Amino acid sequence: MSELLASIDQRTQLVGENRLELLMFKLGTRHTFALNVFKVREVITVPLLNQLPGSHAHLKGVTNYRGASIPIIDLRAAIKMANKDNYQPANVIITEYNRSVQGFLIGQVMNIINTSWSNIQPPPSTAGKNNYLTAITQVDIDGQRELVEIIDVEKVLAEIIEYDTTISAEVLDDQVTEHLKGKKVLIVDDSATARWQIRETLQQLGIVIIEQNDGLKALNLLRKWADEGKTVTDEILMMFTDAEMPEMDGYRLTAEVRQDPRMSNLFIALNTSLSGSFNEAMVEKVGCNRLISKFQPDLLVEVLQQRMRQVLELDE
Repeated sequence: MSELLASIDQRTQLVGENRLELLMFKLGTRHTFALNVFKVREVITVPLLNQLPGSHAHLKGVTNYRGASIPIIDLRAAIKMANKDNYQPANVIITEYNRSVQGFLIGQVMNIINTSWSNIQPPPSTAGKNNYLTAITQVDIDGQRELVEIIDVEKVLAEIIEYDTTISAEVLDDQVTEHLKGKKVLIVDDSATARWQIRETLQQLGIVIIEQNDGLKALNLLRKWADEGKTVTDEILMMFTDAEMPEMDGYRLTAEVRQDPRMSNLFIALNTSLSGSFNEAMVEKVGCNRLISKFQPDLLVEVLQQRMRQVLELDE
């Protein structure tokens, strides 16, 4: 298993090229699921788990991982799959999301595939709002074309860990926030949970939210405004975008915006569950104004106020 993930660090060059790699696995059924390799630290066999009385039903315990205690979550139960008496998790995927490390109990690990975000599609509308997918794709498995379901880990975590959208009073600058009411902000994220978190935070300041669930849709919206002769920065104050999204990732979205003189001055903040110096380097490379690690309400507001101050200075 260590050989399977040994080259993850070398694969980070895929980020920003609108490409990704998916770690595919099973959960005791014929369905194939996947997570972005860039979020995966390691895959291990199921370790000894220490139970936590009174903990969430999907939290199966904690284990010692590289000197730290991390929670281990039953992924099958967390995405509301029916109980299966003979299902025994065989592995744990250790991941890093939203500045925290956690493990997910899974079944058989399959392989890693290299693909393009353009091949990743949002879940069909027939899946309903209660599904646990951010996207789907199709790959060749043993000579057959099969559906692969990409799990919305942020939604899974949000149902186990309560995220507080309260804004700290000391963060607010009254002289700036009074100008925010009625301003429009574009949120681009494939996770409905992540969009909800930003929406709940910013609406406290009277912000009007426009949402898109993938990078290509967001770019098309911006281009539509520009084609209609509208000034993009008059339409929206700024844009918060995720890094990983179907059709077009946030890095490519930012690069495309910067290359279009009709919108190149748009203020863009990358709001991502990815972390690390590589991500910071990518943000600088493509021209994002700010980097935010999910989920930090105060930092979202700080960035919003930073942008508003810029606008007010320009108007003086």
